[in-house]
Amino acid sequence: MTDQRRTIARVIEDAEDHPNVEELHARANAIDPRISLATVYRTVKLLEEAGILDRLEFGDGRARFEDSERAHHDHLIDMETGEVIEFCDPEIEALQEKIARRLGYRLEGHKLELLGRKLRD
Repeated sequence: MTDQRRTIARVIEDAEDHPNVEELHARANAIDPRISLATVYRTVKLLEEAGILDRLEFGDGRARFEDSERAHHDHLIDMETGEVIEFCDPEIEALQEKIARRLGYRLEGHKLELLGRKLRD
């Protein structure tokens, strides 16, 4: 792994949000100005293929990424601002397991994305 790829991997690992490739490039480039956008694209593809990185599609036409080692969570996407809120709800987790069992399956994983707009008073 090259130093540039290590820098990109570190940027991904340190991200507390869900950056797209352009955002990853800006962050990595701030650390090492020699890192090109093409290098970020290639590195993201390699990390995704290796199962180290998860690709997320939130309906805005841009793939976003997060470290696949993060603890399980679901996403609520604000349709007006694009803000992505991570949450984990034990009741939802139990219900998903129950539904899978009722249909004759053992749940191996899932992705839950809720789309919404803030309630106005």
